[in-house]
Amino acid sequence: MLKRADLNNAVLRETITGQKTELEDQRRQIQLFAGEIQGLKEKITTLEQLENQVRLIADIDKSGQSSGLLGIGGVSETDLDQDIPLTTRHNALIREMHHQVKQIRTVADKEKLDFNELIDKLQKKKNLLAASPSIKPVSGVITSPFGYRRSPFTGRRTFHSGLDISNRMGTKIVSTAAGKVVFAGRKSGYGNVVIIDHGYGKATKYAHLRDILVKKRQHVKRGEAIGTLGNTGRTTGPHLHYEVLVNGTPVNPAKYILN
Repeated sequence: MLKRADLNNAVLRETITGQKTELEDQRRQIQLFAGEIQGLKEKITTLEQLENQVRLIADIDKSGQSSGLLGIGGVSETDLDQDIPLTTRHNALIREMHHQVKQIRTVADKEKLDFNELIDKLQKKKNLLAASPSIKPVSGVITSPFGYRRSPFTGRRTFHSGLDISNRMGTKIVSTAAGKVVFAGRKSGYGNVVIIDHGYGKATKYAHLRDILVKKRQHVKRGEAIGTLGNTGRTTGPHLHYEVLVNGTPVNPAKYILN
């Protein structure tokens, strides 16, 4: 009987030791998961900082409320105690882990929406920038600025709706922004003309061309050749008459030349 009791006690001690080891392993895993949760929180915080940096550079405000961890519940960075002794019950840590996993899921979903909104706005801004005239259409000397001037034909004070840029006959003329050719042909007084619609209410006109190198409805990129400098139409010599129109109204093209 004593031998059997000793044997049963030994088996019981072995079982208890095994359960204790298993329990410590489980608690060690819990602490490991707590560390991983902490790492996820730090990554989300880094993502939010990156998003804010991009928004600052691109001058894009965030709509709605912040998606940050602090913005949805005041979660601190040290609230998961990963150093609880393995002999201590981990119930409180488990509850806090569940709570923070739920918060992280909420933040991640909101951050995804924020990034999708940011990407959409960046794409629109990229398209807007691509459609904004920003370069000189032809090399050469500006011989007549935008605004009122004395007409070289009548001597009267008249409004000049563009820039006149002089250079040699045949000098390449380029589109100053991405867009679609809406006119390529002759116009009274202007000779050979190309008009490009850039969207967002912006258009450009290129007049007195010798050669027209594009066709109506053709899409062009910024810097793409559209014609050559000439003296067709009513001119006193070879030059390009260049206009920038915003919602159909001529504006000073000099403000749209950055190079």
